[in-house]
Amino acid sequence: MLEGQALLDKARSLSNRPEDQIARACGYVGPSGRVLKKNFYRALVAAKGYTLPSGGPSASGASGLSKGRQAEFRTRVHGNGNLLIGQAYTRRMGLEPGQEFRIEIHKETGSIWLLPLDGAGNALP
Repeated sequence: MLEGQALLDKARSLSNRPEDQIARACGYVGPSGRVLKKNFYRALVAAKGYTLPSGGPSASGASGLSKGRQAEFRTRVHGNGNLLIGQAYTRRMGLEPGQEFRIEIHKETGSIWLLPLDGAGNALP
């Protein structure tokens, strides 16, 4: 992600393009491919020499950056039958992309267990 004068120069050179394209060209894209507009705008403001006040309901500590969506301890089954466990949970558990699990269903308790697999496909202790 570009910052400072490099960000300003790149944004100026692309000023005839849509905002999403400018932000994307400056590197403000999340892991899912979503354009991070808020981060892009904040970086532009900082590059211009302005400091944003911290505090308020959406601020986090002294940085003034919001925490974004917070994990809710709820989910629901989608119309296609899928059950989504969001990134906030996988990050909290330290899970990495590509990790594999065996799913165990425990009807008597109504719980679903994810058991990590080793490279050979065996459940880890």
